[in-house]
Amino acid sequence: MRYLSDILKGVPFTELQGSADVEISAVVFDSRKVVPGCLFVAVQGTVVDGHDYIEQAVKQGAVAIICEELPAHVTGEIDFLMVANSAKILGRVAANFYDNPSDKLKLVGVTGTNGKTTVATLLYQLFRELGYKCGLLSTVENQINGKIIPSTHTTPDPVALNSLLNDMVEQGCDYAFMEVSSHAVAQHRIEGLNFAGGIFTNLTHDHLDYHKTFDNYRDAKKAFFDGLPKSAFALTNVDDRNGNVMLQNTKAHKKSYALKNMADYKAKILENQFGGLLLMIDGEEVWFRMVGSFNAYNLLAVYTAGMLLEQDKSKVLTALSKLSGAEGRFDYVVGPDRIIGIVDYAHTPDAVQNVLSTIHDIRKGNEKVITVIGCGGDRDKTKRPIMAKVACEWSDKVILTSDNPRTEDPIAIIKDMEEGVDAAFKRSTVSIVNRREAIKTACMLAQPGDIILLAGKGHEKYQEINGVKNHFDDKEELLNQFKVM
Repeated sequence: MRYLSDILKGVPFTELQGSADVEISAVVFDSRKVVPGCLFVAVQGTVVDGHDYIEQAVKQGAVAIICEELPAHVTGEIDFLMVANSAKILGRVAANFYDNPSDKLKLVGVTGTNGKTTVATLLYQLFRELGYKCGLLSTVENQINGKIIPSTHTTPDPVALNSLLNDMVEQGCDYAFMEVSSHAVAQHRIEGLNFAGGIFTNLTHDHLDYHKTFDNYRDAKKAFFDGLPKSAFALTNVDDRNGNVMLQNTKAHKKSYALKNMADYKAKILENQFGGLLLMIDGEEVWFRMVGSFNAYNLLAVYTAGMLLEQDKSKVLTALSKLSGAEGRFDYVVGPDRIIGIVDYAHTPDAVQNVLSTIHDIRKGNEKVITVIGCGGDRDKTKRPIMAKVACEWSDKVILTSDNPRTEDPIAIIKDMEEGVDAAFKRSTVSIVNRREAIKTACMLAQPGDIILLAGKGHEKYQEINGVKNHFDDKEELLNQFKVM
């Protein structure tokens, strides 16, 4: 319970009707979650406008309202605060309500198209290995000192985010590591947070259904770095052409990492095989359990962040060499007849190419690569033919199938993908709508030593069809097929 006057500290507003001397039980922006004594923030969302629910919120017991426009008909002794942008203000009042938890630990954000989950998860695992209490906010799951809290979004809404950070503070966490999505930046979900550092992994084609243009997508990522304070570090991958763009206007301490270009921190791949990676990293040869050049970047980013957070070099490298990364990221198993199955979350053209090029680099002879791939419904349609094209170019056989169709017709999604299949690859490509049957077919086609890639779903344990989430686990399906082969 906090007073409205405390919650409004540092919050710019144009008008206050009523008194700020009122106790607030909760901060809410969803009218369905209104409780007596709460502050309701009316946010104009992409689908629903919270201003339409002010009257309902008051009837349910809200005692104060933050809004951009005063409602025409509301009765009772209610405090109204007028602001220019309620979505932006929501993060600040949520942070104030929870007494600004991000000030009480070191919060590091990771943004980019690919690698966010792996980098954030590795940082969390690393710092726990180093003896710290830590929190993790990721696409796969949220964690507080080993306790798993289910994750629904890459970056939670501002109220849930500050609540989780507050829980981390109360449980003695020294650090928190979180994925920062472009949606989160554009929708002001991270407003009011105090970051100790920001990490940029890479930028490729994704989320254009939301951002409309690549420039808008890039600028959303860049806005995260623009908002970092002078006390923070801004770490960027300068092998990516957008790496230096992220640093153009930041006030933070600028640092870089790379495998190819000149950078503050460098690594070189010495060996790359299914058993792991041998890297020359910052002058030291170290064997890591993770596979692929994309993971070399991830490991280097994590190592560099460890150095910028003033950890011991040898302890960081030793701890990192033991870690295996996030679930569903190049997660491989060996089946009968030495057939290798790989489950990976790759759901962008670049991510698919990264995984397949890694397989190409590692395979030793004439093993065939069989790729099972789909695209999500109600998401960026422009990447569908590109993903299919990439899969065909880097695979011997491709099975186009469903991912999470959501409310779209899965056959229509596959037809979009088929547009990217060139004539030369028609004979080696087949479409099977049912994902379970597609995986079964891939296993039936595989010969001894072949490699099967299941791309797109990774860690997910469900398949969403017409708004219903049905249990579905790529790795589970793969293992079931291996048992009957």
